[in-house]
Amino acid sequence: MQKSPPNVLTIAGTDPTGGAGIQADIKTFSAMGAYAMSVVTAVVAQNTQGVRAFVALEPEFVAAQIDAVFEDVRVDAVKIGMVANAAIARAIAERLRHHGARNIVLDPVMVAKSGDHLLAPEAVSAVRDVLVPLSDVITPNLPEAGVLLGIEPDWSLHEMRRQVGNLHALGPRFVLLKGGHAGGETSVDLLYSGEASVELSAPRIATNNDHGTGCTLSAAIAALLPSCEVEQAVRQAKDYLQGALAAADRLDVGHGHGPLHHFHRQW
Repeated sequence: MQKSPPNVLTIAGTDPTGGAGIQADIKTFSAMGAYAMSVVTAVVAQNTQGVRAFVALEPEFVAAQIDAVFEDVRVDAVKIGMVANAAIARAIAERLRHHGARNIVLDPVMVAKSGDHLLAPEAVSAVRDVLVPLSDVITPNLPEAGVLLGIEPDWSLHEMRRQVGNLHALGPRFVLLKGGHAGGETSVDLLYSGEASVELSAPRIATNNDHGTGCTLSAAIAALLPSCEVEQAVRQAKDYLQGALAAADRLDVGHGHGPLHHFHRQW
């Protein structure tokens, strides 16, 4: 008997143009062969050129959505993206603990590609103190890592190696520290378990269509975790992301940072 696809839940904000947030997560889950489910934390008015405004939902309603999913469906993995504020972060953590959620991937979304802030300043401590320790994998980029650690380092590969242990000390099982903001022809990510660090490098792809890269990578990891060890899931997710970036210019969406080609393997 064929095993059913994994059921994977995204908890995040929306993107009307489909390149990031919940829409990108659903596309990624589907492309990776998982069944996609979603809980909305915030409704965002954005496009490829930037964020115009967002409205955070009531924490109780976010919690009610989570309960509705877990009380009816087997959830094999969870990806957390934009949480908007501290109350929502705490509500998510409480309900996921209550339901015994597993394979949790946290993309600590704080700033959009355009530079627009997607997290209230007072929510940083809630993300750091209640969501990070709950996670199996966190996937901060370098600016997000600096916010989580309360530092503003000059991010070199040497500094990434020095700081990844401090990120792990915040409580996740694994840290994937993404080096995309560091510059250079090659982008190096560090995967750290607390005992060993693996450096994963990939050539930079010259494209303006890179909207939603963080959402897509974390969603791909979540889709793979039910059937893979963490390092294997990360490697396969990065391969998928590279393909989505390489094919991004085949799409014609928007006038700013366009989306990745999430279905580059299918179309």
